[in-house]
Amino acid sequence: MTTSSLPAESADVIVVGAGPAGTSAAYHLARHGHEVLLLEKSEFPREKVCGDGLTPRAVHHLARMGVDTRGAGWQRNLGVRFVSGATSFEVDWPESGRFPGYGLTRSRHDFDDLLARRAVAAGARLLTSTRVTGPVLDRAGRVCGVRAVMGAGQRPVVCAAPVVIASDGVSARLAVALGLSRLPHRPMATAVRRYHRTAARHDDPYLDVWGDLRVRPGGPPLPGYGWVFPLGDGRVNVGLGLINDRRAGPRETRGLLDAWLARTPAAWGLRDPASADGPLRGAALPMGYNRLPHYTRGLLLAGDCGGMVSPWNGEGIPYALESGELAAEVVTDALARPAGPWRERALQRYPYEVLRRNGRYYRLGNAWAGLLTRPAVASLLSRRLVTSPAAMRWMIRLLANLTDDRDGDVQDRVINALVRVVPTPVPAPRGPRRRVARAGGGAASAAPVSAPARPGERGR
Repeated sequence: MTTSSLPAESADVIVVGAGPAGTSAAYHLARHGHEVLLLEKSEFPREKVCGDGLTPRAVHHLARMGVDTRGAGWQRNLGVRFVSGATSFEVDWPESGRFPGYGLTRSRHDFDDLLARRAVAAGARLLTSTRVTGPVLDRAGRVCGVRAVMGAGQRPVVCAAPVVIASDGVSARLAVALGLSRLPHRPMATAVRRYHRTAARHDDPYLDVWGDLRVRPGGPPLPGYGWVFPLGDGRVNVGLGLINDRRAGPRETRGLLDAWLARTPAAWGLRDPASADGPLRGAALPMGYNRLPHYTRGLLLAGDCGGMVSPWNGEGIPYALESGELAAEVVTDALARPAGPWRERALQRYPYEVLRRNGRYYRLGNAWAGLLTRPAVASLLSRRLVTSPAAMRWMIRLLANLTDDRDGDVQDRVINALVRVVPTPVPAPRGPRRRVARAGGGAASAAPVSAPARPGERGR
């Protein structure tokens, strides 16, 4: 069956994936008056591997989507309790004119469903059980829609739109189909998590972050941390995240999680295997913009498929929400122009804007993640930095990207100055030309496209 003979759906913009990035993009696009088609392969509610913790930066972006976080299912927290060896202390979230002074937890089981409902209420059209199988390219090799299969019967369909936003997670199938491979030198991490029942910790006002992970007692610390995040419903989300170290090879994270839980205080109630409430699940964390460019030939990458997880702390939700809103802004500007060079120029602004906002911060974070894989550095940090309340009051702003760049205090100004001395990255240059199969047969040349640097852009 050729593409032209398949049943079709059409919209101004297609958004693939209804996670935080996709729902944010769909919500803001719909608010701008666009016809949006939001495609999701699963049915809601659904499971998702995540720590379920939301920093004040994420809370800020939820407020921008009009999400009411005062009802059932939301658990507020005041800050982070850092634990390393015998040392334990609490650091409150900083409050500023930009970010609130509290964080939240909520299970991802219904978190994405809640965000998708916000997008639908704004006017987006949501199609669930719709698995996108590849892009549709026009004669010039530009993305003009997607091919998908829908429902239990896997009915094939073509969805057409002048712009497509890929927010399809770490698999990044659309980006891979266009030849956008993961950059191997950028950091990746692995996270595992499991829910546990505990009366002692489920409504604690602080998130527990354990910065002293070791394969064996007395061994070198590992590049990562463990967490216990209270959900307020009798459960906690327990997990750990480790930066992948090519020199050390793969690690058995399931056994490491159990060994770490055996070291937690008995009063927490997490040592008993019977406290587990569900299976152990794991996922990869694509960090530090490890897939580039973020725009090519009518396709924008948002969230995990663009490697937008923070290399500082493995946090992905706020940057997914932020990238979705940014993609909506750029696409709105582009669609106000006639199809052709002027629209393309507007779309090519997206990768520059992504890097202008967080490029320096992520570049510095990539260096930080690399240092953590060195045993001597990790040991020094676990013995000195993570055991110092004064140092961690500064570091929490850097780790969670919570500085105020307008009306900040001394700590904000110092951290912002540190980030500003990092050279500004620029979008990846035009890559080698590749041959990409076009829907319905044939092929089209597919070269990543990025805008030429405007005067002064490299130094911003």
